[in-house]
Amino acid sequence: MAATYLREEHHMFRDAFRKFLEKEAYPYYAEWEKQGIIPREFWRKMGKNGFLCPWVDEVYGGFGADFGYSVVMNEELEKVGASLVGIGLHNDIVVPYIASYGTEEQKKKWLPKCVSGEIISAIAMTEPGAGSDLAGIKTTAVKHGDYYIVNGQKTFITNGIHADLVIVVCKTNPSANPPHKGISLLVVERGTLGFTRGRKLEKVGLHAQDTAELFFADAKVPAENLLGEEGKGFYYLMEKLQQERLIVAIAAQTAAEVMFDLTKKYVKSRSAFGKTISQFQTVQFRLAEMATEIALGRTFLDDVIQQHMDGKDVVTNVSMAKWWITEMAKRIAAEGMQLHGGYGYMEEYEIARRYRDIPVSAIYAGTNEIMKTIIAKSLDLI
Repeated sequence: MAATYLREEHHMFRDAFRKFLEKEAYPYYAEWEKQGIIPREFWRKMGKNGFLCPWVDEVYGGFGADFGYSVVMNEELEKVGASLVGIGLHNDIVVPYIASYGTEEQKKKWLPKCVSGEIISAIAMTEPGAGSDLAGIKTTAVKHGDYYIVNGQKTFITNGIHADLVIVVCKTNPSANPPHKGISLLVVERGTLGFTRGRKLEKVGLHAQDTAELFFADAKVPAENLLGEEGKGFYYLMEKLQQERLIVAIAAQTAAEVMFDLTKKYVKSRSAFGKTISQFQTVQFRLAEMATEIALGRTFLDDVIQQHMDGKDVVTNVSMAKWWITEMAKRIAAEGMQLHGGYGYMEEYEIARRYRDIPVSAIYAGTNEIMKTIIAKSLDLI
């Protein structure tokens, strides 16, 4: 059943975007995985064709699209491969911070280039000693005249190599009590003195998605690059993490659906003991279980998306979706690989790539343990 939040124009957009990906992404994806990065040229083509941040206001180069377009794009990108997650991060996670909290000058300076693909963005939260506990970050930004002097280190940063603009989560008031009240967001641009990138990190999966360490050694950032107000960074993050986690759930749900289709196709083509393995009851039951879990995930996810588009507070439901759907997708990956037999362990089969790509979805954007903590807080247990 088609999602009610998608109208005819969304379906037309999906067809156009899919055709673009069939020409510009699918034929090259395996090579991008080997190279370990998505080429900037692909980003520029995305921008030229109107596929970067379409929700941005027309005055800044977008076309004011609703979140339904973002859903369509993240689904189609995931169908190509999970390594395209950096585009969804740019479109629907990082750039919204600028649109929501930026000054008019900041919006005019950065948004048009984010839409065109001239600027690739990233957000730097995680540090070697602080992940889901954002209040525990150590990176500092001390104001000196017209500049902030930034010192610290960030790691596991999606788009870290390509990024021309990084929203850095830092402490402008390290002595604040409670600590989260001292957190601010600073926009650090490529070429900033004292800002360097470390190695491109080698990951179990997402091989074509660039992930890097970032270093700040007395980095000199203009005070005008402060995003929003000093000390409000933690609250901005809490507001925007709702959509970030929803994007992760959308990608995981799509991955589960793709893996199921791959597995179903394989078991119908593979023969053993004189018949296709899809005719064995044990295989049929496992596929029945997979199909049921996927259907439950899709129904719940579509409801959460609709509520999000309606502007409702869905923090608890988003946490439920992010936790349950990513864990479900991990189960689908394991079952899919098992039902592929020995071929499931071969890199030439897509299920192998999907198997190694999906686990991180339960870790980033807040671990699933954090999701359960958020859910528990809503249950009035104390």
